[in-house]
Amino acid sequence: MGSIKATTKPHAICVPYPSQGHVTPMLQLSKLLHSNCFHITFVNTEFNHKCLIRSKGPDALKGLPDFRFETIPDGLPPSDRDATQDVHALSDSTRKNCLVPFLELVGKLNSSAEVPPVSCIVSDGVMSFGIKAAEILGIPEVQFWTASACCFMGYLPHGIFAV
Repeated sequence: MGSIKATTKPHAICVPYPSQGHVTPMLQLSKLLHSNCFHITFVNTEFNHKCLIRSKGPDALKGLPDFRFETIPDGLPPSDRDATQDVHALSDSTRKNCLVPFLELVGKLNSSAEVPPVSCIVSDGVMSFGIKAAEILGIPEVQFWTASACCFMGYLPHGIFAV
């Protein structure tokens, strides 16, 4: 049997912000992409990944060979395993500390004979390191805004988004 690299299946890396309201919609989008013939690598932070395993059990993330889960560190020191991480510290840390481990993960995936080369990055709108990684790698990147339309409209008067 030939390796997966011989196929032309696109490979999307999906990176949600490490919060349930971001992970759930990104997982839904990932499943939609997978059902449309994408190879998916879903990237959680190590903290969130451990919480998910504790919550759902050790086999919760075992599934299809073309839908895999990987982790990167969030850059925060270890904390109480059942505590919610501080949003401001987490946001600052992911912005400052996730690019290098993410690029290392993409390098590992691209050098693997088991998966097709990464062809695009789908990152949460607040995980800006996805934009920089895509620029460095020369691949397309899409920002996925997980909040409701009502929430999005709330940001408009503050000049965060140009219309």
